[in-house]
Amino acid sequence: MKKVNLKGLSLFVFIIAVFSLSAQIRNPISWKFSQKQLNDSEYVLSIGADIPKGWHIFSQYEKSSIPTSFTFSASSDYALKGSVHEDKPIAKYDAVIKDTAKYYLNQAVFSQTIAIHNPDGFGINIKVAYQTCNDSMCLPPKEVEYTYAIPEMTKSYWSIFFAGIGAGLLALLTPCVFPMVPLTVSFFIKRSSKRKKGVRDAVLYSLNIILIYVLLGVIITALFGKDALNALASNGWVNLIFFIIFVIFGFSFLGAFEITLPSSWSTKLDAASERGGISGIFFMALTLCIVSFSCTGPVLGNLITLAARNGAYWNLTIGLLGFSLALSIPFALFAIFPSWLAGLPKSGGWMNSIKVVFGLFELAFALKFLSVTDLVGLHIKWAHLHIDGPMGLLRREIFLVLWIVIFAILGFYLLGKIKFHHDSDLQYVSVFRLMVAILAFAFSLYLIPGIFGAPLKLISGFPPPAQYNEGWKLGGGNSSGAQVQSTNANNAEAPHPKIGPKIGCPLDLNCFHDYNEALAYSKQVNKPVMIDFTGFACTNCRRMEENVWSDPKVLSLISNDYVLVSLYVDDPTELPDSMHFISSVTKDKIETYGQKWSDFEAVQFKINSQPYYALVDQDGKTLVSPRGYTADIDQYIKFLTDGKNNFHPASFGKTPSVSIP
Repeated sequence: MKKVNLKGLSLFVFIIAVFSLSAQIRNPISWKFSQKQLNDSEYVLSIGADIPKGWHIFSQYEKSSIPTSFTFSASSDYALKGSVHEDKPIAKYDAVIKDTAKYYLNQAVFSQTIAIHNPDGFGINIKVAYQTCNDSMCLPPKEVEYTYAIPEMTKSYWSIFFAGIGAGLLALLTPCVFPMVPLTVSFFIKRSSKRKKGVRDAVLYSLNIILIYVLLGVIITALFGKDALNALASNGWVNLIFFIIFVIFGFSFLGAFEITLPSSWSTKLDAASERGGISGIFFMALTLCIVSFSCTGPVLGNLITLAARNGAYWNLTIGLLGFSLALSIPFALFAIFPSWLAGLPKSGGWMNSIKVVFGLFELAFALKFLSVTDLVGLHIKWAHLHIDGPMGLLRREIFLVLWIVIFAILGFYLLGKIKFHHDSDLQYVSVFRLMVAILAFAFSLYLIPGIFGAPLKLISGFPPPAQYNEGWKLGGGNSSGAQVQSTNANNAEAPHPKIGPKIGCPLDLNCFHDYNEALAYSKQVNKPVMIDFTGFACTNCRRMEENVWSDPKVLSLISNDYVLVSLYVDDPTELPDSMHFISSVTKDKIETYGQKWSDFEAVQFKINSQPYYALVDQDGKTLVSPRGYTADIDQYIKFLTDGKNNFHPASFGKTPSVSIP
C-alpha cells in the first residue's frame, strides 16, 4: 500500500477551500444606481450599497482604513454641486484595523447633485472604489463602474409644453371652439347680477377645462406609462389606425362629411350643466371638450403622438397642460375685459378656410403614420400573419411627391383657384392669405430636390429615412446628399448580416445590424465599435442622421474610424425559437430582434431611449460616456474623437466580455 502524503493533501484541501471561499465572497456588495430630476437644470445621482449580514464598507471620510471614494468623468456637459453626500455612518472600534472606524452595515446611500449644462442629453461615468470587511478579515479593494444616462428631459418638457400651447391656439381658431368664446363669456356675465361673479364663473370655467385635459394626460400616462406609449407609437397597426383616423378627419375638414359625437352625450351634459354652482360649471367645460372634439381631435392626436415619442414620463400631461391653457385662457380674459369682445372677428367664411387648411395638414400628417406602418410592418402573432417591415409602400420619393402635391393644392386654394364645399366666393386675396400661399408654394419647391437626394434638413426626421428610397439621384453620391471617402478598404468590405432590418444603413454607410457580428468584425479591422440604438419610428434618430451625421467631419469619423452597428429597437422580425429568452429587466419574453436590442440597451447601459450612442472597444467596454440626442455638431465630433483616442487595441484577439445571445 502506498503512503499518502498528508501534508500535501492538507495543502491541496486548504487551497481548494480558499478558492471556494473567495468565490463565495468575491463580491458580497450589491450596488444600485438611480437618478432623479430636481428641476430644469439639476439632477441627483444616487448610489446605494446592499451589504450582506456580517460585512461592512467604510465612509468616504474614514482615515484608519480605505474609504469609499467616487470619481466622476470630467465633462463640460455638467458640473458637480458640492461633494458626495452620505448618511451618518456608525463610529465604532474595528478589531481588524484596531482603531475606531466609520462604516456602514446593511445599507449605505450616497448621493451627488449635478447641474446640467447640456440640455440635449449625455452620459456620466462614475467609478466607486471601496473595501469590504467583516470582524475577522478585509477583502482586497474593489472598484465598480456605472454610466448614468441623462436624457434630454429638461428640453423636452419645455418643447412639449410650447407644442401644446401651439396646438391649443390652433384648436381655438376652429369653428367648433372660436364661436363659443363670445357666447360663453356673454352667458356668464349676463346670468349674474354682479359682474364680479360672472368673471369668477368664467375663470372657474377656464380652470375646469385645464383640469379636464390634465386629468386626461395623467390617466393615460398612469394606465399605459411612457414606455407603453412609446411602444404604441412605433407599432405598425396602431400607426395604421391613426393614418385612417387622420384621413377621415382630413376629408371631414375638407367638407366631405360632418363628424359628430352621439347627441345623447351632449344632451346629458347640458342637463348636468344647468345645475348651477361649481359642478354645473365643470359640466359646461366638459361639454365644450366633448362637443369640440370633431375639431380638436386631430390636433390632440398629433400632440399625443409627439408626447409619446419624446420619451419623458410626464410629457403627455405637460403637453395637455399647454394645450388647455391656450384653449381656456381666452374665456377668462374676455370675461375680465368684456370690451375686447367687440374686437373679435365675426364667424364666417374665413373659419371654413381654416378648416380646409387644417384638412390638408391632416392629410399630410397622416402620411407620417402610414410611413411608420410601412417601415415597421404589420404583425398578428395569433393569426400567424405578419409582414416584416419595411414593406416598400411609401419610400422617401413617394412621400415627398405626395407632400409636394398637398402643399401646392394649399397654395392654389389660398389664392382662390380651388374651391371646396361650404366655401364662400373669394372676392379678393388678402395680404395674409397671399403670404401663406407664397410659403406653401415655396415649401413645395423646397421639397423637390429631396426627391433626387437632397437632405431637406428643414423637415429632417419627418419623411422616411434617406436610405429608404427608390434610388432617384442626380450627380451620383449617396441619397442623403452627403459625400464621404473611406480611407480604409476593409471598411467597404464589411459583410451584410442576413438578419435584422432590411432598410440598409444611414447615409449609405457600411453597418451591421447585429452586435456580436460587429464585435467580431472589429477584431478583423482593429477598430472600435459604434453602437447606434435607433428605431424605425424614431424622429430624433433621423434628425441626428440627417443633420449631424451628414456633417463631413462626423461622417468621416464614423466611416473611417468605427465599425457601425445600428440596432433597431422596434424591429418586429421574429427571433428563431432557440433564441427566445426572458428579460432580466422586464421579465417579459423576448421574441423579436427589436425586443432583443431594447433589452440589451436596458441591461448594458441602464437606459431605454433612442437615439443612444455608445462607443466600445473590442471587449465591449465603453470608451467614453454614451450620448443621446446631441444637436451640437462640435460636441458630437468631440464625442467621436475622444472615443477614438481612448481606444487601445490591447485586448486584440480576446473574447468579448459583453456578448449577447
